[in-house]
Amino acid sequence: MSGKQEIRAAVRAARKALPEPERQAMSSGIIGRIRAMDEFRRASTVLAYWPLPGEVDLRPLVTEGGRRFVLPVVCGDDLVLKEYDPEQMVEGAFGIMEPGPESRTVLPEEVDLALIPGVAFDSSCMRLGRGRGYYDRLLGSLRCHKAGVAFPFQIYDSVPADPWDVPMDSVIIP
Repeated sequence: MSGKQEIRAAVRAARKALPEPERQAMSSGIIGRIRAMDEFRRASTVLAYWPLPGEVDLRPLVTEGGRRFVLPVVCGDDLVLKEYDPEQMVEGAFGIMEPGPESRTVLPEEVDLALIPGVAFDSSCMRLGRGRGYYDRLLGSLRCHKAGVAFPFQIYDSVPADPWDVPMDSVIIP
């Protein structure tokens, strides 16, 4: 299986088949690995994301506090980074919860660690996204450690990559 659409379909099916208790257990394992990272311990500002159904759920990490978390907000064809504030969360593009318009905008250079979702990752830390390019456009502006987060079934020997794709510095699985 080498085509982007085939990989996306296979991962979509695997996510759908994953029982919720197992998804939460694996998400907790990933959060534990993130907490153990030196990059996380040193970070004062962490880019995370609010999960789509079936994705690795980082909400317990984001909501626990202790550091500044920022979340992406879809703005046209780009992602704008906004400071997480539980009082300011609104439903945004694609039904994803995101910081509202009153939330503080954060520049990419302020981010110390980026936790990045993806459809699939490979052994060289390349990332396959959903195909709209939102993260592709953001990743090039980040100057911090970029860690992909994934379930084991999202790891492939190789994923198709384009010249503009930015590899992750690491990929975290449970």
